[in-house]
Amino acid sequence: MKSFDRQRDIMIREHLQVRGISDQSVMKAMCEVPREEFVSEQFLERAYGDHPLPIAEGQTISQPYIVAYMTEALELRTTDKLLEIGTGSGYAAAVLSRIVTTVYSIERVSGLAAAARQLLKRLGYTNIVIHEGDGTLGWPEHAPYDAIVVTAGAPKLPQPLLEQLAIGGRLVIPVGRSYEVQELIRVRRLSEDDYRSEELCGVRFVPLIGEEGW
Repeated sequence: MKSFDRQRDIMIREHLQVRGISDQSVMKAMCEVPREEFVSEQFLERAYGDHPLPIAEGQTISQPYIVAYMTEALELRTTDKLLEIGTGSGYAAAVLSRIVTTVYSIERVSGLAAAARQLLKRLGYTNIVIHEGDGTLGWPEHAPYDAIVVTAGAPKLPQPLLEQLAIGGRLVIPVGRSYEVQELIRVRRLSEDDYRSEELCGVRFVPLIGEEGW
């Protein structure tokens, strides 16, 4: 396969650094993960362009900047246990796994879950666990989580995810009453019953489907 080193370098310099991504652990992770492995052959030449790309089952792989931005917004530590809702291609899970101890990722579409599991195993990612199910309900078995990230737009904050967030934990999720436009929100759990939310930026994601979603 052709080398993508130059394209990856352009992504880091022109799409991430100049737009304010500064967390060095995030930059390092974005450098290490071969994005070209997570896109279909027909889109290889666009693998490092700063835009989303189609994947199977009508889903998308997010643009690199959004992956980096959401990862940075999680304020991750190396000891964190993280829950991802929406495995998709597995790319974001791979990036996150370079920073935290363990990534638990939920995907509702069986074909995507199986393909991501197989690809991540082939690429040597050993600290990612993929579960097929309704991500809006979280994964209580491994809770609480230091960080939770949702890669689809929800109509409201899913209560199960709030409950599975550790005290001191951060949830980053797109929320909006429209399929078309959402606001990226970061929620911090300050105590057992105290949460603080802040709006980060406008985004556009595929809808979050499930009992606590659309």
